Amino acid sequence: MKTSAVFSALLSLLSLASAASADSKSSSTSTTLPATFKPPQVFKNANLVHVISVEKNYVKENINVLVQNIDKAAQDEYFVPFTADQLSRLGGVEVKDRKDSNAGPFVAEAVEFDQESDIQYLRIRLPKPLAPGAQQTLGISYYLLKAYKPLPASIKQEEPQFLSFSFSAYCPSAYTTTKQKTEVKFPSSTIPDYTKIPGSGEISEFPQVQGSKLTYGPFDEKPTGATQPVSVRFEFNKPVTHVSHLERDIEVSHWGGNVAFEERYTLYHRGANLSSLFNRVKWQQSQYYQPNTFALKELKFPLRVGSADPYYTDVIGNVSTSRFRSNKREALLEVKPRYPVFGGWKYPFTIGWNSDAKNFLRQTAAGGFVLNVPFLEGPRQPEGVEYEQVQVRVILPEGAENVKYHTSVPSQSISQVSVELHRTFLDTLGRTALVIKGRNLVDDFRDRELVITYDYPLVAALRKPLIIFGSAVTVFVGAWLVGNLELKFDTRKK
Repeated sequence: MKTSAVFSALLSLLSLASAASADSKSSSTSTTLPATFKPPQVFKNANLVHVISVEKNYVKENINVLVQNIDKAAQDEYFVPFTADQLSRLGGVEVKDRKDSNAGPFVAEAVEFDQESDIQYLRIRLPKPLAPGAQQTLGISYYLLKAYKPLPASIKQEEPQFLSFSFSAYCPSAYTTTKQKTEVKFPSSTIPDYTKIPGSGEISEFPQVQGSKLTYGPFDEKPTGATQPVSVRFEFNKPVTHVSHLERDIEVSHWGGNVAFEERYTLYHRGANLSSLFNRVKWQQSQYYQPNTFALKELKFPLRVGSADPYYTDVIGNVSTSRFRSNKREALLEVKPRYPVFGGWKYPFTIGWNSDAKNFLRQTAAGGFVLNVPFLEGPRQPEGVEYEQVQVRVILPEGAENVKYHTSVPSQSISQVSVELHRTFLDTLGRTALVIKGRNLVDDFRDRELVITYDYPLVAALRKPLIIFGSAVTVFVGAWLVGNLELKFDTRKK
């Protein structure tokens, strides 16, 4: 038994090392194109509708475009231009066929360029090459983080907050666009400032204002790379919640039948700073009539039904201003930070909870295991939450091997995947840990699945109890031997 256990451990280590090296290799490969690269003019945008939503504290953009192949050969690569700054803040890219939901998959990947060029491209690979003269309607959606600037940058704690956002009235495109328009959706109709540009046809001036929406266009044919810089300023009297780092640990225990979750947040408020010192007396007085405020004063975490034992701490210690509601229909953790978080302020904190393993884990007929957990949970806020860097670490039982994963989070938002060893109490070799690092995610991806399959041999399952039993027996035998030793000293003189 001891020899087979050692042999199994060596095999486990070798498989982990090979998996980690393969993952690090795959995550580091990329396509580099020269700075002088220009997408070949093989497509034309017959009609394009650009929808920009600034209703939450991140920007969501949808480009619905009817593309036509104007080349003599079939084509399957469509390019979307971005500046280097935009590309660093871009996340959650998803592409689909607007008329055929079953078409796919569409692969979207950022291609690297030399530093000399500010314009970089997102390359979309069509599932089937588009024949000459044929058309296809693409729906391209993505998110931009850290997109707003507060204007004014500093306000009083009782004043409303306004944000500014700059973009192009013409949707930036690598191809000629025959017809297009841009719609901008706001959280309210309070839009005190926006750029006006000359209209066309019967419309003398753009944008057209319709409640909480502005419309630039329709525009006539525009050449490749055409832009029209504009900016808007709108009221956003809500927190601009930005999580710079989220470390999410999911620990699976077969012996305990439990899955333990812990999330460590580094949270910032990216809204307007306070123009004067925080006045707690005014704050407490204002809470009696519940005004709209741009301060973050509460976070709500919807958890899986059956969750238990929640805790909430920060750098000082346990935070008592929390409430947990759990029944057959919901499990909701409501937390209040130790202080209201205003613009420019930082608040790191930790939450955790336990859940029954049967809610997430099942065994297959072949003897393997399937773990299905949400990739991202986090707070559900009306104003939304954006995540710059996310690390999900799934700690499997010691001896787990042949680890594979699948997630419905867009692949462009996954930056690195590795398999490591996590050592904790009573471990011999260490537990298998799958570490997935993502970037530029938003709360729209809450509850996207992370499915992990792995094998857990019987030898690995018995290793820990056998070692504990053997150690206990060794201690007792050693104590018995020591207790039976007779230590006598001969004091007689010779």
